[in-house]
Amino acid sequence: MVRLGAMGDILHALPAVTALRLAHPGWVIDWVVEPRWRPLFAAEDSLGRVTSCPLVNRLLFAPTKEWRCTPFSQKTCHEIKLLRQTLREGAYDAVLDVQGAIRSAVLGRLAGCRRLIGEAEPRERPARWLFTEHVATHGAHVIEQDVELASAIAGDDLSPVQPWLPVDSGAETWAEEVLPPSANQNAVIINPGAGWGAKRWPTDRYAAVARGLIDRGLRVLVNAGPGEEPLAEAISRATGGVAAPLTCSLEQLIALTRRAALVIAGDTGPLHLACALARPVVGIYGPTDPSRNGPFGTRFKVLRSPKSRCDHTRYTEPEAGLLTIQPEDVLRAAGELLAPETTP
Repeated sequence: MVRLGAMGDILHALPAVTALRLAHPGWVIDWVVEPRWRPLFAAEDSLGRVTSCPLVNRLLFAPTKEWRCTPFSQKTCHEIKLLRQTLREGAYDAVLDVQGAIRSAVLGRLAGCRRLIGEAEPRERPARWLFTEHVATHGAHVIEQDVELASAIAGDDLSPVQPWLPVDSGAETWAEEVLPPSANQNAVIINPGAGWGAKRWPTDRYAAVARGLIDRGLRVLVNAGPGEEPLAEAISRATGGVAAPLTCSLEQLIALTRRAALVIAGDTGPLHLACALARPVVGIYGPTDPSRNGPFGTRFKVLRSPKSRCDHTRYTEPEAGLLTIQPEDVLRAAGELLAPETTP
C-alpha cells in the first residue's frame, strides 16, 4: 500500500485495507507512509516496542516532505536507496497506490513489482503512466473508490468496513484522566482548524457554538493541531475559559475521540478520525464536496450552503458559502445527534 498522507486521506483508505485484511487474513500487507502518521497504524511503549498494530504487517517510512527540501543531500539519497532496497526485499505480488500522485507512483515503482495498481483517473493524471493496471472507479465517496481499488488486487467484491486503529495504553490512561467515566458529562470536541483558509469556519462562530453547548450542560474541548493553538485559545477566552483548549499527540487524540459524544469540525483529519471511530459528527463544509470527502460510516449531519462550489484553490479567507452557515445551524444539528436515539 502506498498512501503517504495526509491524516484524512489515510483514514479514508483504512476501511478498504481493513476489508482486505478480513478477506485475506494470511496476506502480508505493508504500507509506505510519512513517519508522522505512524500512530494511525501502530502504538508503541516507552521503549519503542510495538504493542498494537492491528492492520498492517510492517510500516515503511518515506519522509517525502523532508526529501523535497533537500533533494540532493547525502541523507536524502541514502534514505531513498534504503527504502528501495527494503521494498525490493519485500518481493511483493502487488503494489496498490491509493494516493494517485506522481511521488506515490514513483515510490510504488521502486518495489520493482510487475503489478502497480492505481485509478484510471488519478488525482495527478501523469501518475497513470507509471501504473501497470488501471481501475475505473465508480463510487461517489473516496472511501468507496479505495475499496474498488483494493478489490482489484484479487478480484474481490469488498465493501467498506469500520477500520482498525491501534490502542495506545499510555494514551488511553491519559484520556481516562481527561474524561473520566465517573464524570457523567457528555464531551464534545470542536476542531476549528482546517488545511487552508477557505475551509475554515470563523473562530467567533465556533466560540458561539461552544457557549451554546456549555449552556446545555456539555463539556467542550477545543482541539488544536500544530500552529492552530491561537484558534483554540480564542474560543476558550470567549467562553471564560470553560471550553478547554486541547493540545495533544495524535495517539492521545485517538484515545480522546473514542470517548467523545460528538465531534464538530470542517473537512479535516480530526473529523475523519471521529468517523473512523464511529463517533457522531457535525461537518461544516464549504469549498470541498462532502459527497466525496464528507463523513462516512457513522451518524452525521453535514452543513453546506447551496452557494458553495467545489474549489480546492488554497485561498486564505473563508469561502462565501461557508459564511452563510450560522452557529444556530450547527447547534441544531448537534442537538439532533446528541438526542437519545429512538427505536421505531
